[in-house]
Amino acid sequence: MSTAYHPKTDGQSERTIKTLEDMLRACVMDFGGSWDTHLPLIEFSYNNSYHTSIKLKTARSRQQSYADKRRKPLVFKVGDRVLLKVSTWKGVCLAEPDVQVPLEEIEIDENLRFVEEPIEIVDRDVKKLKRRRIPLVKVRWNCRQGAEYTWELEDQFRKKYPHLFSKLVPSSSVAT
Repeated sequence: MSTAYHPKTDGQSERTIKTLEDMLRACVMDFGGSWDTHLPLIEFSYNNSYHTSIKLKTARSRQQSYADKRRKPLVFKVGDRVLLKVSTWKGVCLAEPDVQVPLEEIEIDENLRFVEEPIEIVDRDVKKLKRRRIPLVKVRWNCRQGAEYTWELEDQFRKKYPHLFSKLVPSSSVAT
């Protein structure tokens, strides 16, 4: 709350209150009834009016300039050590959260993504749809948290990793 007599106020609260009083008075005179029945309509009208959006743009601009003045550009060189804050996904649990991987063992590509390579194909299956059969392969990956397996489309996987199919043993789960 602020008052017009307070030395640090700019009178904005008083102008807003006066505007809301005028709007309420006009609604009661035009539509009748009590002022408290029209209050939600007045709040909605005021909050969605043109001048409110101008105030929001002005406040956003002021906050942005305030943040920009205090923000320092970060510059890193190759070899610098930085601390990254990484938040976990909701519901994701690691098998051994206290296991640390030495930095020299981590392989990353040019986009700074962890390089995962398939180790072997451990199983095969066929997904049966109404008019199609989709051959799948179960692949074991080189995951740092332990064994990780995924089902992949056989034709796409064969194009990308043909060397894994040379040592493939047919599985009993493949429908013929």
